[in-house]
Formats: sequence, C-alpha cells, structure tokens
Amino acid sequence: MIPVKNSAEILKMREACEVAATVLYKVTQLVEVGVSTYDLDQAGKRFMQELGATSACYNYRNGSKVYPGYICISVNEEVVHGIGSMRRTIKSGDAVSVDVVISYNGFIGDNANTVIVGEAPEEIQFLVTETKKSLDQAIRVAKPGGRVGDISNAVQTYIESRGLSIVRDFVGHGVGRSMHEEPQIPNYGRKGKGDKLKPGMTLAIEPMVNLGKPSVRVLSDGWTAVTVDGKPSAHFEHTVLITQDGAEILTLPKK
Repeated sequence: MIPVKNSAEILKMREACEVAATVLYKVTQLVEVGVSTYDLDQAGKRFMQELGATSACYNYRNGSKVYPGYICISVNEEVVHGIGSMRRTIKSGDAVSVDVVISYNGFIGDNANTVIVGEAPEEIQFLVTETKKSLDQAIRVAKPGGRVGDISNAVQTYIESRGLSIVRDFVGHGVGRSMHEEPQIPNYGRKGKGDKLKPGMTLAIEPMVNLGKPSVRVLSDGWTAVTVDGKPSAHFEHTVLITQDGAEILTLPKK
C-alpha cells in the first residue's frame, strides 16, 4: 500500500523537504579543494541542528550495519552511501555527490546533488549534466493516473540514449513518515507498468548513473557503493508531491 498524504501531512512534508534542501544547499556551498568529507559531514550535522532537524541517516540500521555519518558524501567512483572521512580530501576535478536525508517534526525530507570541483574532464561534466537532466525527465512524466514505470522508463531511455549506464542495485522510493516507503522506483523499466500514481503521494526520485559499466560493489565498511570499473558516478534526487496537475518538487531550499 502506497501512503497517500492528507493536507496536514503534505504541509509537514513541505516543511521537512524545505529543511532538507536548505541543508543540502549549504553543504554543497562548502565543497571545495582541501575540504575533507568528514568536515562536510559535520557541517551537515551543524546545519540540521540550526534548523531544528535531525539526520535520518545517522545510526540508520541495515541488518547489523549501522551508518555512522550524518549525510552521505560520495566522491568520483563512489556511487552512494559514502561516509565522511578525514582521510578523503576534496581535489580539483572531483565529482562530489551529497545526499541529505533529514527528519523534521515526524516527516522526512530527502534530496541529493552532484557538484564538480574546479576543472574536470569533459566526460565527467557530461555525466553530471546528463544525470541531472534525466531527473528532470522523470519528474516531467510523474503525473496522476500514470505509473511508476513511466518514471523508471524516462530515466532509462534518456540515460541510455546518452551512452551512459543506469545503476540497478539501488532505487528511488516513496518517502514520508519513514525514509523508505512504498513504492520502489527503479531507474529502469517499462512505461505503463507498476503502481498507479495518485495525488498525495510523495516520492523520492533519484537517478544514479555511471560513466562506465553499471555494476557496483560495496566496500568493506558495509555501506559505500563504488563502481566496479572505477569510473565516476553521479547522483541527483528530489522529493516530489504528486498533485492533480503533475509532480511538484518539494526539496527546494528556503530563499
């Protein structure tokens, strides 16, 4: 059963998502040469505290594994779930993916962005630009009466037409009172398939795209997923609300 939010719940989702987007924006402004990923993680923690939110990632359990960071910071070949470390310092040319998931007044806000630091090869710029465009394509087709497969197919069709590859090991998802609600939203699939979209649904749509092959593996820390071929990856994510007219992006920072 996919949760459909009422007006009061939608208001709380708007608030949580605005906080998540504000934290993400503030963290990405700090991504520069010489900064450690640990520093970024701690900045994320501080921004959340200032806004009255908590991290939904910190101490998140997956079986016996407990996530130790406040935000996820994945650099270059790291696809998702990278853990901030004093040993990882940002360098010019890096593609840095920042994923912020917060809890605010009982609801979750979830979003991600990949930024390029300094000068990077054209192929990395292409990867990041096209991954962002695939998210735009997915949001455009997320409409009431449509299907989850429409979102999945929009990402896959666009990305594969650009000669890039879809990560299949991780998917988007519903989001609300918990970080992961139904439905699962793969970044590949067939139009017209899957659950029907209805007004009041809130979804985290998040293309994860590799420059090389789609295969990934998880490092010994039990969390960090990296590309098997060592080529860079990009990750973008918005939480959206399905309305009568289409999808409304909720994860926009406070201006």
